[in-house]
Amino acid sequence: MTHYDLLLIGTGSGNMFLDKRFAGLKTAIAEEWHFGGTCLNVGCIPTKMFVYPATLAEQAAHADRYNLTSTHPEVDWAGLQERIFSRIDAIESGGREYRSSDRQPNVTVVPEHVHFTGAKTVRTASGEEITADRIVIAAGAHPFIPDIAGIDIARIDTDDYPVFTSNTVMRRAEQPRRLVIIGSGIVAMEFAHVFAALGTEVTVLARGPRLLSNIDEEAADEFTRIFDSSHTVLHGAQAKQIDVADGEVTLTLEPSGRLAEVDLSETITADGVLVATGRVPNTAELDVETAGFDVTDGKRLSVDEYQRVLSAGQPVPGMFALGDISSPHQLKHVANHEAKVVGRNLDADVAAGAPGSARTADLTAVNHHAVPGAVFSSPQVAFVGMTEDQATEAGHEVTIKVQKFSDVAYGWAMADDPGIVKIIADRHTRHILGAHIVGHEASILIQPLIQAMAFGQKADEVATGQYWIHPALPEVVENALLGLEFAD
Repeated sequence: MTHYDLLLIGTGSGNMFLDKRFAGLKTAIAEEWHFGGTCLNVGCIPTKMFVYPATLAEQAAHADRYNLTSTHPEVDWAGLQERIFSRIDAIESGGREYRSSDRQPNVTVVPEHVHFTGAKTVRTASGEEITADRIVIAAGAHPFIPDIAGIDIARIDTDDYPVFTSNTVMRRAEQPRRLVIIGSGIVAMEFAHVFAALGTEVTVLARGPRLLSNIDEEAADEFTRIFDSSHTVLHGAQAKQIDVADGEVTLTLEPSGRLAEVDLSETITADGVLVATGRVPNTAELDVETAGFDVTDGKRLSVDEYQRVLSAGQPVPGMFALGDISSPHQLKHVANHEAKVVGRNLDADVAAGAPGSARTADLTAVNHHAVPGAVFSSPQVAFVGMTEDQATEAGHEVTIKVQKFSDVAYGWAMADDPGIVKIIADRHTRHILGAHIVGHEASILIQPLIQAMAFGQKADEVATGQYWIHPALPEVVENALLGLEFAD
């Protein structure tokens, strides 16, 4: 049995806080997978490096909308992968090398899976027992695999099996000619855009009538209308069975029960199937309940506002968690914020002496107000704060304005590109409660609204108290703000 002052499980955002403040601690880092976690290796960064060229290809293919000759570029799949992953892999290996080198003499990298056998004890896959005074759990999440007849779960994401997840789809040796995507959430919509724009024949299986159903209903309806107009989406469909033969996949479909648009006998044949039905925190894989830690909704590790792990509702001394394993927001920027909070609180805990002895007054609380998100699909989607339904249910008397992109001059320049800005505010306080944007560069356009919510700025002051460049696209945000009607 080996004892450490600090054990870190996972090297995504969890690897960020481990700086010179903790150089004097004997530290172990358990990482069974890639250094850098989901975002660097299979998530935010490489996906957006695929999204950008895909968007350029889509724009070129539809150039005739702007009175230009239309052509569809051909993708160099191997070259695209090399350009993206040569950079990603260098960062991953550099992070691993740094933590394993003589520059980190007090750090030991444990390149194995670990699971809890007690509150402060873990066992590695090879059987070694490790104990630590303090532990930070940042082990992330993994793709959820639905129960579909015929699917070989053990072979998913292997090279010779044409059923895969977001973990491997970008590294497939060949671009699929025909791809079925199971799911209608963020991951599904981003990859549907990428592969369709790069020339793959994509079919999306969506169980319900609305894509991105977890966002504001009106925004989801707008996205669904636009996306459906240029992509093949089977609404109300789900995979009943998957059969693999001769490198091809045959999916037998059935109605999802929410719609009845699909014939029970209908089948689809494809070169590959991407399962994109959400992500599940890695709590079960770590056996956190064996250690006595609380789990929320049967999935997420429970933490308090200081990111301390809870057991029977009380913080476990010296135990912290962050990121997808504990956060309701599976977002990299949220995990990064939580990592900063954990770093500060861990530092305070170490300075106080015994694990868990830091005063609450010396701890930093996490800030989950005005958490934004974005979907890098076609069109883009961005959101922050409450939906219309949530604002109403919370008791607010709301004022709402929906502004079309085609209402402003830059929208005319884009040949009346579809898209909307929807802003929800309190009629009395004039504070923005939520904002939802569907359309070109939504992820950029939403930033002034995030800032307004974060700093408590009133909607009418944001609209009238600054210059808005004319005729830039942010005028659609300005006009939406000006269209809100407040109580006298």
